[in-house]
Amino acid sequence: MLQARRRSFVGSVALVALVSSGGHGVYAQGSGAPNSQPNPYQHPIEEPLALPEGREMGWVMGVDVDGDGNVWVFDTCGGGFQDCVGSTEPSVLKFDASGNFVSSFGGGMVVHPHGLYIDDDGNLWVLDGFGGNAEQTEQGHQVHKFSPDGELLMSLGTAGVKGNGSSTFNTPSDVLVARNGDIFVADGHGGDTNYRIVRFTSDGTFVAEWGTKGSGPGQFGSTHSVAMDSQDRLFVGDRGNNRIQIFDQDGTFLDEWRQFGSPSELFIDENDVLYVADSTSNERSNPGYDRGIRIGSARDGTVTSFVPDPEPGAAQELVVVAPDGTMYTGYTIGRSVKKYIKN
Repeated sequence: MLQARRRSFVGSVALVALVSSGGHGVYAQGSGAPNSQPNPYQHPIEEPLALPEGREMGWVMGVDVDGDGNVWVFDTCGGGFQDCVGSTEPSVLKFDASGNFVSSFGGGMVVHPHGLYIDDDGNLWVLDGFGGNAEQTEQGHQVHKFSPDGELLMSLGTAGVKGNGSSTFNTPSDVLVARNGDIFVADGHGGDTNYRIVRFTSDGTFVAEWGTKGSGPGQFGSTHSVAMDSQDRLFVGDRGNNRIQIFDQDGTFLDEWRQFGSPSELFIDENDVLYVADSTSNERSNPGYDRGIRIGSARDGTVTSFVPDPEPGAAQELVVVAPDGTMYTGYTIGRSVKKYIKN
């Protein structure tokens, strides 16, 4: 991988927060008290996907829907394991819109699944972090790009090597591809990992990075999820600080929103509707907020809907919405996918 000059934007972020917050100030205001918004969805369909005979669902670490309405799941290779170390079971599974199993791939390709993203060309991006005894392997700490048929097209990071350089990650959590083809990686998962966003060109050339550990503007408690709106603003789910931070693509801080709870995953649809999966809020870490899916506007931060988590102890960390409005959520500890249809 070519190495370009690294840039950091954290030093100027406090001034930018005062002049570039889009009229919201440092804390944008939502509508109504937490958990008070109406629920527009029916009770979830508990098992919407038909797994192959003999295959159990593992911890669900990624869910996305492609342009044809197919549902893709990235799990920990089945069973109750928290990683895929030593397993040859496929970790990427494809289902049609009716929930019928179609195909799978990825056996032996990752050690700890964490994050699945489908780009506009239908390619799948998966993140291989670490977990449990995965630390003893020569895999992990990478981002992989696959074709829909499972052909490996690109890898970012160095296999099995933790670091914070232009060609290394430490427990990457999410990825997205901007409209110009640039790649943004949320690198880190709290604890003794990284706390940064890393930007690459479409061919994997390093461009820039920003972020450090902390709670100020442009700092992170955990870079757990990323999404981009129609204005090409980058939304970062800073779960460790119970907030969403918003940046331009050069890393300039624009705003922070706390009214969506503690964000485990962000999803923004083509109409700038923002969906946020809150799987960690409680009275100790984020008082007043219940776990569930909060829905609102990526344009002004208004929260319009709240879908309570039917299993708040099972870690509903994932959310994605199909073009027809069907919402899918994924559980790690609960090892399941749920399907929601609008009322």
